[in-house]
Amino acid sequence: MFLARTPSLQIHAQPKVVDWLRTLIKFKSVTPNQAGAIDWLNDQLSNLGFTCDQFTYKGVTNLIAKIEFGDGPLVAFSGHIDVVPATSEQWRAEPFSGAIIDGAIYGRGAADMKGGVAAMLCASRTLLANAAAKEGTFYWLITSDEEGEAEYGSLLIAERLAQQGIKLDGCIVGEPTSHLHVGDTIKNGRRGALSARLVINGKAGHVAYPENTINAAHLSAEVIKRLAGITWQRDEPSSHTSLQVTGINIANVVDNMVPARCEMTFNIRYSHGYKSSDIKNEIQFALGDLQALLSVEWERPCEPFYTSHQTRRCLLTQVEQAIFNVTGSYPLLSTSGGTSDGRFFANDYTQVIECGVRNNTIHQVNEHVPINDLLKIEQIYTQLLERVFISHAS
Repeated sequence: MFLARTPSLQIHAQPKVVDWLRTLIKFKSVTPNQAGAIDWLNDQLSNLGFTCDQFTYKGVTNLIAKIEFGDGPLVAFSGHIDVVPATSEQWRAEPFSGAIIDGAIYGRGAADMKGGVAAMLCASRTLLANAAAKEGTFYWLITSDEEGEAEYGSLLIAERLAQQGIKLDGCIVGEPTSHLHVGDTIKNGRRGALSARLVINGKAGHVAYPENTINAAHLSAEVIKRLAGITWQRDEPSSHTSLQVTGINIANVVDNMVPARCEMTFNIRYSHGYKSSDIKNEIQFALGDLQALLSVEWERPCEPFYTSHQTRRCLLTQVEQAIFNVTGSYPLLSTSGGTSDGRFFANDYTQVIECGVRNNTIHQVNEHVPINDLLKIEQIYTQLLERVFISHAS
């Protein structure tokens, strides 16, 4: 049951971005169920003149929408409408109501990332209403499978674009990247992620005769020491590698027997100076003389990506300038946090930049976004689309 409270008085005529975000929140689109959210977006984008291709695979719904203005850059907006689960306990309002309380919109997905989707939809409408000449092609790439395993969402969208011979010049990802103020931080890359399940195979025996055993528990301490002691020499200054042991399991209920088996799990978040194959090689080298006693299964590899400043049609510069025009300050560039769907679109020819609202309440009880923040990210997106697609030819 959500906490009883009388919401603040509402303004009768809310900005369009507020109405659209509240509409999106009301779709209970817990991964991978789109719950009508992508259907609604399909209709909105079609009404704006986009050509829409909606497809479903194994319960995941994806949307590719595009509008062509002519020769010029191919730039996409990537987003997701799926959210993590939410129950009503301790919420100030029902989590799928989109209630407005004290100048903020409450609801699951308000910040991650239906707020960004609503803001970009408004910015797209403004772009298309602008009478100035436009250039390029604008894509919308939306999925209902980002918060889960991400097996059938943006990965399949990227594959479909590749099959059609489409090479994006840039991709704007609407993830919540801001820290204290909207626009203060953007992501121009993400660290890679790799999980591992390592089994140490020792030799059991009586604790009174340890010389006849190989203690898997003791070996686990040595393994952890070596893993923690790796020097990651190829780290980039803005992107540091971190290896964290996440679990140790010794299934031994007998207190006078040396354990023969220990299972350990760990996760590495690694700099864009590495590929996943490099990380595996570093770990195998650190544990080299123990290999006969170890077996490793690698899980959930997510390659890193990084976008630097370009000499021509630099999306990073365009985002920075749009933020400066709205906020008066340039953003901090970061590759911190978890991975994102940006990894599916990043490559040697596609610049990927993440820019969105504040991330201070995502996945939490009472997730919300202040209306002023929502209006500001809409302004940033509007400025950005104008810089990308409005023709500057004399």
